[in-house]
Amino acid sequence: MPRTHTVLFDNSERYRELGYAIAYYRKRRGFTQEQLAERIGISRQHMAGIEAPNMLRPTSLEVIFNIATVLDIEPYMLLKFNPEK
Repeated sequence: MPRTHTVLFDNSERYRELGYAIAYYRKRRGFTQEQLAERIGISRQHMAGIEAPNMLRPTSLEVIFNIATVLDIEPYMLLKFNPEK
């Protein structure tokens, strides 16, 4: 019988970077958290939680895709954040 291994992943840094990226592009487009949240159909509190570096709130691809659409960027830009480019 094959052994099953439990693998634990620590994605906390990735969630932090995602939050930074969303905040960066949101501010570049001149949106408040409330405005962006309203446009994608989530609460401002949820939006704040996604952006907050200490909350590490997992978010769905649906929300990431919607944020990217409203911010007029490709979704990968949120996942591979590099503000110099």
